[in-house]
Amino acid sequence: MRAMQIHSPCVAALTWRLNDAQGERLDELVEPVEFFVGDGDLLPAIDEALQGRAKGDVVPLALEPEQAFGHYDEALVFLLPRAALPDGIEEGMLIEASALPPEAVSGAEPETLLTVSDIYPEHVVLDGNHPLAGMALQLELRVREVREATKDELRQRSAGTGFFRVAG
Repeated sequence: MRAMQIHSPCVAALTWRLNDAQGERLDELVEPVEFFVGDGDLLPAIDEALQGRAKGDVVPLALEPEQAFGHYDEALVFLLPRAALPDGIEEGMLIEASALPPEAVSGAEPETLLTVSDIYPEHVVLDGNHPLAGMALQLELRVREVREATKDELRQRSAGTGFFRVAG
């Protein structure tokens, strides 16, 4: 009997190696994580590349920025007075745009996660770009399992993990 093939919608357990365009390792997932396939947890290019694949398949992908996390957008970099943010912030922390005054992050959707990229005595730099924005990526996916989505996963269009999901 042929193993179940990936189709929309279903859930696929994946592992991966993620490199930049120069081959520098950015991330490696050794333990499988389940993703909803079918306009849910994955970038469209990944979703499409997985169609028809089955357990054991290896799927190599070259993703340009527009297929991955978009181009870097200078309009999503904000400079706020240090006093506008709570005490105890540190570089690398994430702040949801909705937690800040709308005029402070004009142009950012309320659900945008802003990374505290620099802290100066008088101001703080917040970056709403995805950390991989502007990067061409090399991705090697390994399909570990494939199963039908549950009713809850179908309703939520998610298996609970959105590593490759882009807000918006």
